[in-house]
Amino acid sequence: MDPRISFVTLAVTDLAATRRFYVDGLGWTPELEAPGEVLMIRVGDRVVLSLWDRGHFEAEVGARAATDGVPPLTLAHNVATPAEVDAVLAEARAAGAPEVAEGQQRAWGGYTGYFSDPDGFRWEVAHNPGPIGLSVLPEG
Repeated sequence: MDPRISFVTLAVTDLAATRRFYVDGLGWTPELEAPGEVLMIRVGDRVVLSLWDRGHFEAEVGARAATDGVPPLTLAHNVATPAEVDAVLAEARAAGAPEVAEGQQRAWGGYTGYFSDPDGFRWEVAHNPGPIGLSVLPEG
């Protein structure tokens, strides 16, 4: 098996609210949509974010583990500058993100902040000035 991820699937409790956040709020474009079941958005050349209604998810995959806190996963969106981190966090706030942690300088040399989607999944918005961070930025 080669090391790659094709789909990232998140089980969501209210697909309509999730759609409003990602599509109406952040302006992302659905690639495939089955109302009430799943919303898929291309987030990279060969990567799709699949937002799957929790009931449909559990019917196929199994019950989602209960959590009383932040889901133990983050999704990251890297940008080229600290100012872009702040701009994306402001955009998430305007889109209705329930929680936004302002950008701050990190001990490892980067600048990051976080926002959550309607189900509490955390997105890290990061400026990582090192080689690995620069390697994931879009060309241009």
